[in-house]
Formats: sequence, structure tokens, C-alpha cells
Amino acid sequence: MQYDATSPEDYISQVPEERQDALKKLRKTINANLPKGFEEGIQYKMIGYYIPHSVYPDGYHCDPKTPLPFMSFASQKNSINFYHMGIYAKKELLDWFVDEYPKHCKRKLDMGKSCIRFKNIDEIPYELLGELTRKMSSEEWIKIYELALKKK
Repeated sequence: MQYDATSPEDYISQVPEERQDALKKLRKTINANLPKGFEEGIQYKMIGYYIPHSVYPDGYHCDPKTPLPFMSFASQKNSINFYHMGIYAKKELLDWFVDEYPKHCKRKLDMGKSCIRFKNIDEIPYELLGELTRKMSSEEWIKIYELALKKK
């Protein structure tokens, strides 16, 4: 599901009411743990966290007018999805997350390359997602991103 929102607050106000508290708590968790250099806003019709042009003027290589994406979350049809490019780009971070997940959640991890799906909103591991948010600085993300670009 996509929402035509202009701010994180606007996005949350448009999702079904039964999901709003979970999204508010997820947003609060991320903002409380977000390293300096990242900014919150709407990106790709989701609540996104990115490196703004004031920190990384080159922007995203696919569209340099877009700030460098890093993390986001969205309310989809059957789940709340959390996207984190660090777990896609850094195997050690992915391994850490996969090892830690069972300590925080009884359900089996439902995950794609950078997407973690939470079908039961009452079982979102906020503490773990907060810890994941703290694990990568904006400087480290820029280095990983630029290294990946050079390999192409």
C-alpha cells in the first residue's frame, strides 16, 4: 500500500488506525537511536532515513537529486516492513541481526535482502530495531556505499 504523504506524521495519519500506534512507536524508537548525519522524511512514499545533501552532496547515484537512502519503514497490505540498507550491504551486520532476532521475537524471521516483515504488529522487536539503528554511522554508510559504487 502506498500513501501520498508529505511528512512522517501525515504518513502515519493515513494508515489504518490499528497500525498507527505501532508506527508511532517504531518512529520514536528509530529517532531515539538515529546516529548524527541522518535525516528523517518521506522517501519513496515511506517514512525514510537518509543522508541529506548537506552531508553528502552527491546524493543517490540513480537520481542525484535524491538524498542517499539508508533506512525506511512502511505499512504494507499484510505487514509492517522495515528496510535497512546496512544489513543488505554489510554481511557482519546481517549475521548479527539474524543471530539476535530469536532473542527478541518468538516468530520466525521473515526477511528479504534489506526488508524485514512484521505480520504481527504486537511482536515488533523495537529494542532490537533500536540497536540495529545505532549500529551504523552515516560515515560508515557513505564508505560502504562508495565502495560498492567503485566495484561496479
